[in-house]
Amino acid sequence: MNEKIIFLSILFTPFFGLSQEVDKVRPIFIGNPDTTKNEKTLNEVVVSATRVNKNSPIAHENITAEDIQKQNHGVDLPILLDQATSVVTTSDAGAGVGYTGIRIRGSDATRVNVTINGIPLNDAESQGSFWVDLPDISSSTGDIQIQRGVGSSTNGAGAFGASINLNTLNSSGVKPYGEISNSFGSFNTIKNTVQFGTGILKNNWTFQGRLSQLKSDGYVDRASSDLKSYYLSGGYVGNKTMLKGVVFSGHEKTYQAWFGIPVRYLDSSDTELRTHNPYTYENEVDNYDQTHYQLHFVQKIGKYSKFNMSLHYTRGLGYYEQFRTGDALSDYGLENVIIAAGDTITNTDLIRRRWLDNHFYGTVFSYNYNKKALNLTVGGGANQYVGGHYGEVIWSQYASNGKIRHRYYDDEATKNDVNIYVKADYKINERLNVLVDIQERMIQYDFLGFDNELNSADQSVATSFFNPKAGVNYGLNNGQAFYGFFGVGNKEPNRNDYTNSTPNSRPSHESMTDIEVGYKLKKNKLYANINIYSMDYTNQLILTGAINDVGAAVRTNVGSSYRRGVEISGGISLLKNLEWKMNATFSDNKIASFTEYIDDWDTWGQVETNYENTDIAFSPSVIASNQFVFKPINSEKYGNIELALVSKYVGEQYIDNTSNSDRMLDAYLVNDIRLQYSIKTKIFKEIVWSAWVRNFTNTKYVSNAWVYKFKSEFYNPVPDDDFANKESVDGRYNMIGAFPQAGVNFFTGLILKF
Repeated sequence: MNEKIIFLSILFTPFFGLSQEVDKVRPIFIGNPDTTKNEKTLNEVVVSATRVNKNSPIAHENITAEDIQKQNHGVDLPILLDQATSVVTTSDAGAGVGYTGIRIRGSDATRVNVTINGIPLNDAESQGSFWVDLPDISSSTGDIQIQRGVGSSTNGAGAFGASINLNTLNSSGVKPYGEISNSFGSFNTIKNTVQFGTGILKNNWTFQGRLSQLKSDGYVDRASSDLKSYYLSGGYVGNKTMLKGVVFSGHEKTYQAWFGIPVRYLDSSDTELRTHNPYTYENEVDNYDQTHYQLHFVQKIGKYSKFNMSLHYTRGLGYYEQFRTGDALSDYGLENVIIAAGDTITNTDLIRRRWLDNHFYGTVFSYNYNKKALNLTVGGGANQYVGGHYGEVIWSQYASNGKIRHRYYDDEATKNDVNIYVKADYKINERLNVLVDIQERMIQYDFLGFDNELNSADQSVATSFFNPKAGVNYGLNNGQAFYGFFGVGNKEPNRNDYTNSTPNSRPSHESMTDIEVGYKLKKNKLYANINIYSMDYTNQLILTGAINDVGAAVRTNVGSSYRRGVEISGGISLLKNLEWKMNATFSDNKIASFTEYIDDWDTWGQVETNYENTDIAFSPSVIASNQFVFKPINSEKYGNIELALVSKYVGEQYIDNTSNSDRMLDAYLVNDIRLQYSIKTKIFKEIVWSAWVRNFTNTKYVSNAWVYKFKSEFYNPVPDDDFANKESVDGRYNMIGAFPQAGVNFFTGLILKF
């Protein structure tokens, strides 16, 4: 009897009530051969509606589970995607754990659509994706597809620069397994993960689970992370029917590093200054739970058709806590305090919590007909978001008329999002494919805002978008293909754009026209892709410093702007055991004209400056990645060794839209070394040891920053704790918070597979 099967039967018996009789173990785990063959196909139906295939005219990149796991030592998923084309990543804590971000072609998280198994992940109001809420989701991810540009029709917030689609349904496999993974690294980073999967059981049922814990002190002072998560799935997989339930949840408690570091500290040789965190209150933390429930149903209908429907519900609850110095009592609905001597206290130190209490639920569906030359998909979704927002004062030096947990604001918003799309991929002949993709998206958003008289009032916005796309792919016999694509995308303003405005000052939605042409080559040991894109925007929303009619700093529509560039990617087997991979993006990202407003502290007014043909913020003109992968040993007896030299170059980028060198991040080149050794033994299915030395050249670099600009002739910076740097002209100051990334650091880990 196989020792591994005996071990698995003992391990999983308490969970699933399997027989403990050894002679019954083997047939339980064998599964129906026909079912095993169809398991992957049925799983892929769930995500296929929002994905494209290899012959699609849409620029895309597929990332396998193997690619992900080579460096999966606890860093958030954006960091694992850092080598993808046109990608730039950042980490608030500087070490890749905690709050991290990703930009694709310069588009930030609010413009990158993310789905997990076809279910929208982006927050319905802010439209961003917060990976810290899903610690170690990469360990449960089977594969990822990144589409650049407007992409194909998908569910959730509009893809306005890129889309990322995660598939966790294919991560279990058809055979039983168990896995224990432990990693540790710099800054006291520790990751512990346990996983199991039953494969396809005799009765066509399958179960999978994961439990993870991650901790890190962070590179920046006190920027710690304490993260926990789990993943569970189970369901029935037949020859024509699949029903799968999925639950995954994350809890994050991170010490805030959101404010960055004074930029003037970065040139200091004092490491303590370079990692300075202005927050010192012991519980300045973000504390949030998010749980996702998904139910996926797939049914084959006849020989050529498949139908998929998924139900989902996401529950989010948590707060961030802050110590505040000298806030006005009136800002919290508290009365001034009059003391015996007749003096009046109007300000106080206090501790507050700002809560999010969210519910997001709905359904997505797709019907696919695939016969001969035609591949037709009709799909869509209907989702509702109900978000509670409230703040509490949990301590105050001067309590006034407030009580503990005094609630100083409380409002709720509801957002309905409905979309329907039709995609048709038609093969005209052996070489020519045509794609047509049409989507209608409708939004209804109800929230507490301001009316035209500047009074708080319930507000409502209804809008709809028509997003057509079309493309053509022409293939040659010798592994070459040419393609062209045209698409239109539209995107609504986010929560703050609505709540901090009146119907008179409310911004317009953004629109984008995306035109792309490309060339693909795959021949013998060589593959290459060249993609030229032009994303032209109308009414793109940017920060200009403008203040609207309710006194809020808001994003402003600019009439014309664009991102244009060329993306090159490819690889070649230089030797039998040496492979070279690379990608590079060269782009021009411009705003035709806009007016900047900065506060004049001396006059309580604003100063206007007009700009023309400036660079869009956080849009480097050069992004490049390079990998040399060397496999000196690839043997059944001695195992496998893989050594990789990985480099990432990001060109200069501005932190606002003025192209001012005083507000620019320098270019940087970061080099990593990755080593992995795996071997199969009689006891373990596989033992994998890996190491990852990041930034081994110890490059000092900054990947992100924020800026606030003002003018004053009388301002005197505080030497020890001030973010402001004076410009060379006109008494203007830049208050800049920068996010430096760690110098040389490492991770190492051991995986035992059963």
